[in-house]
Formats: sequence, structure tokens, C-alpha cells
Amino acid sequence: MKMLLTFDPLPGRREEYFQYMLGHFVPALEHLGLTMAETWHTAYGDYPLRLTAFLAPNASAMNTVIGSDAFAELEERLQDYVRNYSRRVVPADRRFQF
Repeated sequence: MKMLLTFDPLPGRREEYFQYMLGHFVPALEHLGLTMAETWHTAYGDYPLRLTAFLAPNASAMNTVIGSDAFAELEERLQDYVRNYSRRVVPADRRFQF
């Protein structure tokens, strides 16, 4: 399973955003059992600036992570650094998914 997160980092908080994502958010999700698969930056068009994807071995593992208090806290804190946040869970595919 793949969790797709899309969002726009807040312009005035980009440094803090990077510090949170790389120093806390990604390591915490990996500790919970997800693997960061990819991160994309939108260079042109009316789409969210960032797309970040995490993989879980199966739907049960993904649901356990998403349903945890730890994930809720991580996701809530991410809101301090981004806008237009969206989360989707889809079956993982080798091609680009949005």
C-alpha cells in the first residue's frame, strides 16, 4: 500500500518545514513501519508543490500506522508547516501515482 501526501510548504516556514520533515516526520514514520518511497516537487502547473509517498507492506500495516496516536500527532504537527494538505492511501504501483 502507498500513502500519498500532497501539500504546499508555507513560504515563511520552509526551513522549519525541512527540519521537521527530515529530522522528525520521516524518521518517525519509518520507526512506525513505513518506508519513504519518493518525494516530488511540482515545478509548473496548478498542483500541490510537494508529493511525498510512503509504503507499507500491506493494508493492515498501513491502517495500523494511520490509526495510531503517534501518526495523528505527526500529521497534526505537519499542519504547522504546510497548507492544502491531503492524504490518500492507494494500492502501490510502480508507475507515478498522484
